[in-house]
Amino acid sequence: MLRLVLLIVGLALAVTGLVLRIQGKCAYLPFLIWGCVLTIAVLFERWRYQRKEHGDDGRWHRTGERFEDPETGNTVEVEYDPVSGERRYVKK
Repeated sequence: MLRLVLLIVGLALAVTGLVLRIQGKCAYLPFLIWGCVLTIAVLFERWRYQRKEHGDDGRWHRTGERFEDPETGNTVEVEYDPVSGERRYVKK
């Protein structure tokens, strides 16, 4: 929901900047820049941070933690890699 609101705000700022530019107003640049930055940031964040399905390569240890993922509603289990300290969440 927050992503959608931020995307709408970013697009509204960019469109406002374009309209001000067409009308010849001198204050269009901040609207245009921040609108584009916000829109690109929201779209990039969505693409960059996708869930990855992990195969079992033997180095991961179960922590015994399980919870319901609020985004998907699926039950996930926490696994831990003692070498890197990384945690991952595996759908069960």
